[in-house]
Amino acid sequence: MTFQISVQPSGRSFVAQSGEVILTAAIREGVGMPYGCKDGACGSCKCLKLSGNLTHGPHQAKALSPEEESAGWVLTCCATPTTDVVLESRQVTEVGAFPVKKMPVRVSSLQRVSDDVITLRLQLPAAEAFQYHAGQYVEFLLRDGDCRSYSMANAPHNQGTPAHLELHLRHMPGGKFTDHVFGAMKEKDILRIEGPYGSFFLREDSAKPMIFLASGTGFAPIKALIEHMQFKGITRPVAVYWGGRRPADLYMHAWLQEQAAAMPHLTYVPVVSDALAEDNWTGRTGFVHQAVMADFADLSGHQVYACGAPIVVESARADFSARCGLPADEFFADSFTSAADKEA
Repeated sequence: MTFQISVQPSGRSFVAQSGEVILTAAIREGVGMPYGCKDGACGSCKCLKLSGNLTHGPHQAKALSPEEESAGWVLTCCATPTTDVVLESRQVTEVGAFPVKKMPVRVSSLQRVSDDVITLRLQLPAAEAFQYHAGQYVEFLLRDGDCRSYSMANAPHNQGTPAHLELHLRHMPGGKFTDHVFGAMKEKDILRIEGPYGSFFLREDSAKPMIFLASGTGFAPIKALIEHMQFKGITRPVAVYWGGRRPADLYMHAWLQEQAAAMPHLTYVPVVSDALAEDNWTGRTGFVHQAVMADFADLSGHQVYACGAPIVVESARADFSARCGLPADEFFADSFTSAADKEA
């Protein structure tokens, strides 16, 4: 048995097999539904059901509350249709999404850029091109069947020769993957990845000014977006807000200052929440999304691209909409949901 899934207002449609999750079917059919964690933890895939019936698998209440579910909201990453379904999602992407591939990669370098962040460079197979949108991510396929997701920090045009991906990994003590990266991993190790995934990338059909909001290593996909804008000659005004607990968490602070100097339409605002006296920090302090609201009381004419810790992304989503007038469909996010978050 199969079910027809239609998405309004785009008119896109695809077929889901009996027992198949809606998002899985959409990815297979090349229909770019919005999503992030694929585990019912972040809420990025949430959209409105206009008609039809479905059942939800396990998910977190912060991603979809019982009240939202009763009102017809759906998490496509854990929803299985039982009839034909019509959804409303204004973020559905264009025809012809890049194909998802599995491939081996070789560790070409590991650079410690702060106490708990490593820049990992992965060499891609020479015989196979890897296409993606700046802002998307790949999954590492671990030997026990688990996977871990990380965003590309280099734009597609900046893969270099030989082609490589740049990823920014924060150490999660006790984490199955990052303990290995920060401990036993070495150059020339072979890993397996799958991707590209994610609906976080620049909507180039808009001329609206933008806010790029990052916390911690959520800066990685923001860096890729900035590189893409430079490459494409995109001159839409963009204000980049990067937040960390301590100044050292802004591990590419100098790089961003250089881009702001070279790009007249780009401004950079670093924000530190827990600066100590010995940091000698003279910049902005507090929560990064509140710094945005202090500077932009009216976001009704903007687009926002937010990446990083779930609490930062969800606080920005709620406050920008309720207090600054940001249209809900102009907020694009990649919530960096950890394995611990997913298991909560």
